Order: sequence, then structure tokens, then C-alpha cells
Amino acid sequence: MKAQTIKSWFYVHKWTSLICTAFLLMLCLTGLPLIFSEEIHQWTGEDVAAPSLPEGTPKATIDQVIINAKNHLPGKEMKYIYWDNDKYPGKMFFTLADSSGAPEEKNIYLTMDSRTAKVLQAPADDMDFMDIMFHLHVDMMAGVPGMLFLGFMGLLFTASIISGVVLYGPIMKRYDFGMIRTEKSKRLRWLDLHNVLGIVSLAWAFVVCITGVINTLAVPAVDAWRAGELADMVSEYKDKPQIKEGQLGSLQVAIDRTRQAAPDMEVNFIAYPGTLYSSDHHYAVYVKGNTPLTSRIIKPALIDAQTNELTDIRDLPWYLKTIYISQPFHFGDYGGMPMKVLWALFDLATIIVLISGLYLWFARRKSKEQQLSRMLSNAETANLVNNH
Repeated sequence: MKAQTIKSWFYVHKWTSLICTAFLLMLCLTGLPLIFSEEIHQWTGEDVAAPSLPEGTPKATIDQVIINAKNHLPGKEMKYIYWDNDKYPGKMFFTLADSSGAPEEKNIYLTMDSRTAKVLQAPADDMDFMDIMFHLHVDMMAGVPGMLFLGFMGLLFTASIISGVVLYGPIMKRYDFGMIRTEKSKRLRWLDLHNVLGIVSLAWAFVVCITGVINTLAVPAVDAWRAGELADMVSEYKDKPQIKEGQLGSLQVAIDRTRQAAPDMEVNFIAYPGTLYSSDHHYAVYVKGNTPLTSRIIKPALIDAQTNELTDIRDLPWYLKTIYISQPFHFGDYGGMPMKVLWALFDLATIIVLISGLYLWFARRKSKEQQLSRMLSNAETANLVNNH
């Protein structure tokens, strides 16, 4: 590779890294506890397990659970319901707000026992530590603009990774792989450590970065789906007024209709009329595959929220599928504790790479300043000698 080409790649690596490093450090530091979010919630007692019940205990209907949840938070409207019997047996998670169209930051979360319709966990008055970590990691508490900004930082980091790989070959071809020159200066030791950890964590950093960038596009992607395919699915309802909460039909019947239409899939998420993931007139009942491979294949069924008739059921567009399939690769939550530990180790390695990169930049600047100072001092000395 020509010297000028190497120099160009060096500048790409230097400036893309410098611009995004502070934000990448924040993402790595906030992402570390999020890897173990389930374990942290259990350890702190925030994740209340559903109690065991005697054999033959009659189970509440979904409609009964909904009534009790709304009675616990009077004046609030339902937005979403989620459950996962594999991870959280016996539990249902509710999202409520002042209205179905309220922004996400106004949401209130409630955990219910799906068998007894009793409240398991009431909403906290303030955000806890894990909530703060999550919102900093996702959007820096700045909503969609913050999310898109972090996506741009992810693109810069991707350019930094690629340029680092291009530079690694020419720089290290004279040395053994993994070599750290302990006998040399402190700056060279940090440079070698930076290079080794960077190349070792390369594949992980690239996958997490790309999937993170993809995830930042979730809201624009949902908006595109609502304006396109969802609008087409509910075109005959476009001139009808939004359904009010008192006009809603039985959710249990809506779920039964969906199960008839998709018998080989599991219902795990429901969006109420007027929310981001539904129309103004439908329950959007989302079903997923029932195997590890198909569990990220999500399909919405639109059920008329008044008549409980199936309006349409179809696959999500490719761009939303891409986002949902990419999520487990970003969070490392598909392989149990061994995968989480591996993700945490790579996260720590990336933190060291980022910090060492900053150190090398500051050290290089300091070295240049010292060199310039010596040159000026030598020039002044020479002038004094010549004048005498």
C-alpha cells in the first residue's frame, strides 16, 4: 500500500474515532449493566416472580386481568400488553398512559399475575438506575433525535473499524501478532494494546455497531409501515372516527380470532387502537414463531376493536423484520448466561480500546508540542550564539 494511501486511511481512522469516542464510551458503559438487566432486577428485588398456585386454581380471563389493571390506575388508558411465558411464566406486562397517543416518556408500566389478575409490581414514582441506563443507551433521553444521532455515531464508528483494519496489516506486518512492546515507551505499549484488543474484538464490535445503527431506525421504520402497508390494511376505515375506550370489544375474543388465523404461532404482544403499533380502529395482535429460529418472525393481525372481526393479517415488511431480527445480536440475549458473559468481556475490551485511543491522541499531541518547543528553544539558543 502506498504511503499516501496509508496516510489517508490514518486520517479517516483518527477523525472518525475522535468524533464518536465519547458517545461510544457512553454506550459501552451503559450497555454493560443492560446485558445483565434481568439478573440485576432479580438481585435488587425489582423483578417480582409470580407465586406458585395450588393445583386446580381457576385462572382469570385476560379481560379480568385488564379490568383489574385499569382499576389499579384509574383514569389511565391501555396502550400495550406483552407477555412471554418462557421467560416470565404467569406474568403480563401492561403499558398505560393518559391517552393512547401519549408519548413514550409518559408511559406507566404495570406487571400483573395473568392467572389471578392481581398486581405484582406497581409503577415506580421515578426512573431507577436501570431505566436511566436504558434511556441513555437508546436515545440519550432526547427521543427520536437522540436515537438518530447515536445511529450517526455508530456509522462513524463503523468507518473507524474499517479504517483500523486497513491500517492494521501494513503497520503490523513487521511484528508478531499480539505483540506488546513492554520494553519500549509507555505510548508504544498503549498503542500495541490498542491494536491487539481492537483486532480481537473486531467482529463483535462490527456486529454490535451495525445492529445498533439498524435499531436506531426503528421509529422511522414503523412510521413508514404505518404510512404504507398499515394504511393499506385499514383503508376502508380511514373516514371513520377513532374508537373510544368505552366502545372496545373483548380482547379475549380478538386473541381467539388471531389464534384461529395463525394456529402455528404464539400471541405475545397487543397494541390498542390509536397507538404507534396499531390503527385508530383495531387491536393489533402480534404473533411470533414458536421455535428459537422463528421467534423473531413477527406478524400483526388487525382485529376490528368493536366487532372483533379479523380485518387482515400479513407479514411485516423486510425493513421491520431486519430490525427485529437484529435485536438479539445487539443485546446478546439469545444464548443465556455464557453469551452474556462473552458480550460483557467484549464490551470491556472495547472500552479499553476507546480509552487507549484517546490516550494515544493526547500523547501524540503532547509529543508534538514538546518537539516543537525543543525546536523553538534550539532556534533561540542558536540566535543568541550568533548575535554574540
